[in-house]
Amino acid sequence: MGTENLFREVELPEQNSQDNGVLFPAILSPNSGNEYLTASEVVDFEDAIRAHKPWLESLLLKSGAILFRGFPVKSPSDFNMVIEAFGYPEFPYNGGIAPRTQVLGRVYTANESPLDLEIPFHHEMAYAPDFPTKLFFFCEDEPGAGGETPIVLSHIIYEKMKQRHPDFVDQLEKHGLTYVKIAPEDDDPSFHSGTSWKSLFKTEDKSIAEERAAKQAIKLKWIGTSAKLTRNPLPAIGFDKENGRKTWFNSILAAYREPESEKFGPSKTWAELGNGDLVDDDVLKDVLKILKEECVAIPWKKGDVLLINNLTVLHGRRPLVRPPRRILASLCK
Repeated sequence: MGTENLFREVELPEQNSQDNGVLFPAILSPNSGNEYLTASEVVDFEDAIRAHKPWLESLLLKSGAILFRGFPVKSPSDFNMVIEAFGYPEFPYNGGIAPRTQVLGRVYTANESPLDLEIPFHHEMAYAPDFPTKLFFFCEDEPGAGGETPIVLSHIIYEKMKQRHPDFVDQLEKHGLTYVKIAPEDDDPSFHSGTSWKSLFKTEDKSIAEERAAKQAIKLKWIGTSAKLTRNPLPAIGFDKENGRKTWFNSILAAYREPESEKFGPSKTWAELGNGDLVDDDVLKDVLKILKEECVAIPWKKGDVLLINNLTVLHGRRPLVRPPRRILASLCK
């Protein structure tokens, strides 16, 4: 059975067209004339994924992200089945700085910080030497208003920053970034990177936390009951081997704050250049401006599944304007 008989590509006004004519993100819906995918059972969707995984992976590489809309994915259990159908190994969420809770199987809550708080654009776990290559998101309850998950192609941000701030990009490529976090004793869900040192190192014993930090090449310094965690410098510019282009692979906006509004929450996580220099606020403002100009933010619909290539696409979260909103997530190697 041909792929075109199972899936149909849909166009929405929010999509961007890349230089090669490929739409970002790709949007797939069931072919309305095919009972194989319009049945009410998620198992039919699973079968379609397995049958055409090479084509779906090719589309993901070309586009960077795929939004599946209109398929019979109604629950966390359904979502878990969809993840399993793709067959990607699970990425264990060890050392992640965002507060998350396992729902079932490979399904976790997305960032648990207050929904009216914006989450800056980032590649998932770019602040760690090991990170997932693919991300799944599932909309269990669609937002009343706001709360989108904006996405943006990372190579475009690199190219525009290279044009506007070549010296800064050269510094990034030369020195990388050092990520610093003040980890509280207990999880603090009031901001987007509020994981405690106890959760990060899976222990309540400070000496064990120190040992585990050392094994992860993290410098740990105690500040009262909190831990200041400083990672060794990491590359801030990536390379997309499949498409032969550099990417803006970092979480540098963790360093950015707007004091008047505390836009991204309290300053408990930040980044600095690998040589110890601070990142210029004006440069960060320009990065944020470019990201917002280039991003795509499609309003969530109940049942949506979004698959993101974490190596080539940054994502964030817009503040929720009107509840409800429940987005679940899964990380893959």
